[in-house]
Amino acid sequence: MKKKEIKSTFYEYDSLSELNGSQQQLIEEALRATDKAYAPYSDFFVGAAVLMKNNKLLHASNQENSAYPSGLCAERTAVFYANAQYPDIPVTAIAIAARKDGKTVREPIPPCGSCLQVLLESQRRHKTPMQVILYGSEKIYVAENIEQFLPYGFSAVNLRSG
Repeated sequence: MKKKEIKSTFYEYDSLSELNGSQQQLIEEALRATDKAYAPYSDFFVGAAVLMKNNKLLHASNQENSAYPSGLCAERTAVFYANAQYPDIPVTAIAIAARKDGKTVREPIPPCGSCLQVLLESQRRHKTPMQVILYGSEKIYVAENIEQFLPYGFSAVNLRSG
């Protein structure tokens, strides 16, 4: 038996002022996107903003549906939209923010497993690291790429193994 260890590296910040201007702008855009979320069932409003390599800034929000799981998370909505509009341009960063009961959540929320897989595939597709910024009113986490969350993500190689 071999033991394998996985190490993830995140940076933790206490305030927006500790981040660079681009990161701050991305978080502000993610916060604005929470206003556009459709979350009548969970009352959990999530916004995601992506920065493209061509400096385009796009945002999206979660869209729920009473026929679960027909809705879509903010992260996947944002990345699918970015890849549909700019198929050859990589996403270089994504910021995620959420509101519950009308207030920004205190602790940053991570993407769900399905979103992580989509983000990972987008990063691999474009061979460009995607910085992840998770915003909470009391903490902000920054990771330099999706592998920090999903080091053993499923890929085309897995489809070919037999």
